[in-house]
Amino acid sequence: MATTSRLLTLLSLLQARRDWPGSVLASRLGTSHRTVRRDIDRLREMGYRIEAAMGPDGGYRLEAGNDMPPLLFDDDQALAVAIALRAAPALGAGIGEAAVRALGTMRQVLPSRLRPRLDAIEVTTVGRPGDGPAVAVPLDVLLTLGQALRDRVTVRFDYLPREGDDAEPGPARRVEPHHLVASQGRWYLLAWDLDREDWRLFSAHRVRPRVPSGAPFVPRVVPGGDVDAFVSARFKGSDTNEWACRGTVLLHAPARDVLPFAGDGTVTDVDDERCILEAGSWSWGALAASFGRFEVAMEVVGPAELGEAFAVQAERFAAVGRGSTAEGIGRGR
Repeated sequence: MATTSRLLTLLSLLQARRDWPGSVLASRLGTSHRTVRRDIDRLREMGYRIEAAMGPDGGYRLEAGNDMPPLLFDDDQALAVAIALRAAPALGAGIGEAAVRALGTMRQVLPSRLRPRLDAIEVTTVGRPGDGPAVAVPLDVLLTLGQALRDRVTVRFDYLPREGDDAEPGPARRVEPHHLVASQGRWYLLAWDLDREDWRLFSAHRVRPRVPSGAPFVPRVVPGGDVDAFVSARFKGSDTNEWACRGTVLLHAPARDVLPFAGDGTVTDVDDERCILEAGSWSWGALAASFGRFEVAMEVVGPAELGEAFAVQAERFAAVGRGSTAEGIGRGR
């Protein structure tokens, strides 16, 4: 192995795990322990802090340095970092601009074989950052969908059932992909469904593309022309970016205790012990239940449908407490 290739391989090994016995490194590199020591010295001269432990079981450990030396990524690692940088605005914390600059720096040093794959990944971030559970999506799925988006070609894919659903996957879906959407730890594909002749939002972790891709298409305009607003409306179960049901309650809790959990609701301070919360949901029953999570005394400000939903929910919870079923209890509006 040439010296440069051996150094890159050695660096990759040191980055892969915390401690490496010298004999194991020599075996992996197909060289002598003496050559390993010389290569370690070369890496130290480049700025890498590599600690050595003496003795028969001695080895090497790559430590964090005062300055960031060059990093070594394999192809999948480089693409994973690039995708994370593209989705950075969804994380909040004011890192969007820095992420764009980092992505530009990274693209300049990428091998030419990787640049088209990186350029194929365009991400639309929707909504504000959240702490919902992240759902992993296979990298090859994102790359395949990203390339289809870039090339404007139709995609056929199997859509897996939801977790815990025993149903068999239905017929393959045929869609015109329009955006990859990242929102609160989850990835979605916004696409025009050719068979249903309507817009659909697919959970990307359930998509399994079939190759090759289909025919080219002319992109349609998302209703309203605003992807963020359109997808946010779909998340809320409506055709507009508004909740179907909105209501207001007076909570017997200070605004400072309610604000961290208000979501997209509006909190208005009343006094040191009370505040007003206006929020929305897809149904009156769901809205009443969401207000109930604060576990404090409250009063309904309006509308009347919210008060009726509270009464229905109270009957349901009382039935559960008695150990009986809630059959026969009216449905929330």
